[in-house]
Amino acid sequence: MAFDVARIRGLFPALGDGWIHFDGAAGMLVPEQVASAVSTAMRAPVSGPGGAFPASQRAETIVAAARRSVADLVGGHPDGVVLGPSASVLLGRLVDALSYRWTLGDEVVVSRLDEQANIAPWVRVAKRIGANVRWGEIDIENCELPAWQYENLVNARTKAVAITCASGSVGTRPDVPTVVEIAKRVGATVIVDATYAAPFVPLDLNALGADVVVLSAQAWGGPAVGALVFRDPELLEKLPSVSLEPGARGPARLELGPHAYPLLAGVVASVDYLAGLDDAAGGSRRERLLTSLGSAKSYHAGLLAQLSTELRSLRHVMVIGDAMRRIPVLAFTVADKKAAEVAEYLASQGLCAFADEGTSGLFAALGVGEVGGAVRIGLAHYSNVFEINQLVRVLEELG
Repeated sequence: MAFDVARIRGLFPALGDGWIHFDGAAGMLVPEQVASAVSTAMRAPVSGPGGAFPASQRAETIVAAARRSVADLVGGHPDGVVLGPSASVLLGRLVDALSYRWTLGDEVVVSRLDEQANIAPWVRVAKRIGANVRWGEIDIENCELPAWQYENLVNARTKAVAITCASGSVGTRPDVPTVVEIAKRVGATVIVDATYAAPFVPLDLNALGADVVVLSAQAWGGPAVGALVFRDPELLEKLPSVSLEPGARGPARLELGPHAYPLLAGVVASVDYLAGLDDAAGGSRRERLLTSLGSAKSYHAGLLAQLSTELRSLRHVMVIGDAMRRIPVLAFTVADKKAAEVAEYLASQGLCAFADEGTSGLFAALGVGEVGGAVRIGLAHYSNVFEINQLVRVLEELG
């Protein structure tokens, strides 16, 4: 495996700003090839689909290529790929479509580990219908999401189970296949948010067993485009359509209005970028993705282990969680300092990181708000040992 971080850093013009970027929670920086693809598509004549002329055919080609690229990323089929302006918008449409036959007393299962974007739509629709929301709880010691609890959470009234593939706050990767297996016993639909896992972990939709996977291209340096990937494309035909076209079929049934074609061209380029993370990878794009993301996983595991070990050696720093399986994301608190103060100090030293007040979501469940919140650190493909050392040095000065 050949994960050359120096070569990868050369693909990101934005790194020339001189800052150290640990702001992965907002998405990675944009590789040059993605920016170029969007720019090129914006300069080309692109019309609406359905015409016999080149500009219209170009639009159809871009959409088809975007579906194929996202399908390759997760091991799905292009006919099951729904594209839209963001993962949140698409998830909202999906929730509304899935719940149109729910009745009073039906249930949906969400988890404390998930980001609010994967919880709020389910809570909203449950309140409207009179359905019950059941919660998968985390182990506050290590931030694991025990799969065994789903044996008690899931029952005959469960209509849907929503779970993350990886936490964007503390990095935990729960045992999704086991949760899916439990949910399938009662015929519940399983929706997995793979947004934060996709840049770092090889994904296989069939191995996960999820009915739908949710993605945001911004997570890996792509444009502002979201996607839903249905394991069985036939499920799309069973959902009510939101399309403006009366005869819409397949993915188009959950797509509203015209696509942003230049951004979809950027999605294709962003998946190609992921496939090229390991410059020794060969074969089809799917094969190159598996190899490259496998290399990325190994590289970032080493970086995360170093960062976690060194932060834990600082007596005034407390790292939140210690899950066995995780992506390169972590959160920490600094004794006697609010998270916002720490983030501001990091910024004064040229490091980008986000502070979370800890008043909602996972951190609220952990009681982090009582100590002034937490600082979130998200590594990226271009993160390196020098940057890890800089972060540790700056935090050491706060002691």
